[in-house]
Amino acid sequence: MALKKSKENKFGRVGVLMGGPSSEREISLKSGKAVYAALKESGIEVSAIDIQTDNVEENIRLLKSKKIDCAFLALHGRFGEDGSMQQILEDIKIPYTGSGVSASRLAMDKIASRKIFQDHGLKVPQYEVVKGNADWEMDSDFVFPLVVKPATHGSSIGLSIVDKKEYLEEAVNLAFSFDHKVIIEEYIEGREVTVGILEEKPLAVIEIISKRRFFDYEAKYQAGMTDYVVPAKIEKKLSGKIQDMALLAHKLLGCSGCSRVDIILDKYNIPFILEVNTIPGMTETSLLPKAAKIEGISFNALCIKLIRLAYEKK
Repeated sequence: MALKKSKENKFGRVGVLMGGPSSEREISLKSGKAVYAALKESGIEVSAIDIQTDNVEENIRLLKSKKIDCAFLALHGRFGEDGSMQQILEDIKIPYTGSGVSASRLAMDKIASRKIFQDHGLKVPQYEVVKGNADWEMDSDFVFPLVVKPATHGSSIGLSIVDKKEYLEEAVNLAFSFDHKVIIEEYIEGREVTVGILEEKPLAVIEIISKRRFFDYEAKYQAGMTDYVVPAKIEKKLSGKIQDMALLAHKLLGCSGCSRVDIILDKYNIPFILEVNTIPGMTETSLLPKAAKIEGISFNALCIKLIRLAYEKK
């Protein structure tokens, strides 16, 4: 049974859920440890909970044994970010940070979310879906280079940029090693930007300038491989358009609490939605905290705000 909240500790015991069984486990552990430290420093009763399996019953037993009042989700990737853990928490009636089951599932599935974006007039890269690791042929008349990626993974895991047709099969097979559905899409060369959403409001646009060809796993997580311009040096009208587009994408999927929307600007400064992340990275140097800091919200304050929003969520 969960602890009763006192006036001194209005949030009760908060469990920071981290790790998980996905390919993004190590990144999740970094987020979780940073959130745990911030909450502990802020005087909140907090428990670090390492999720190691996708077994539902085992996770229910683990969460009940921790006697937490609220869950702070720092889980990235499959099971933690796709609605599965959210469903468990709803079933055992523990409030949690971030988006609900349906929004989490939609955002994680790049195919489903892109269809929604397209239906509402938001631009996405031209793409084709390949299902099942069987013999396949590309239907679309794409021009190389192309981007190949798993349909339901983040952190650029399993993603390749393919310059020539002879390398396409290898890239598709790599993506299939992470997922049973693969996206092949046009490569848009341009400026990569991201917009954090907090309390249904867009934060400052951040430009991502990778020292590699694109913002891949190494660029994301190896120090010194990427520069961030916060806020982005983008003309005010265009910046506003990007923010509006990001907020609409967030709302169309039914996201809540926070998200981070990744966008690329082509050579004509036309923005294309790449994906919506319902559980953005949560270290002090992650992109959502960087944007929040511009608004005067410290990392500790951001973590606390997300817990408050979890309790307010209906």
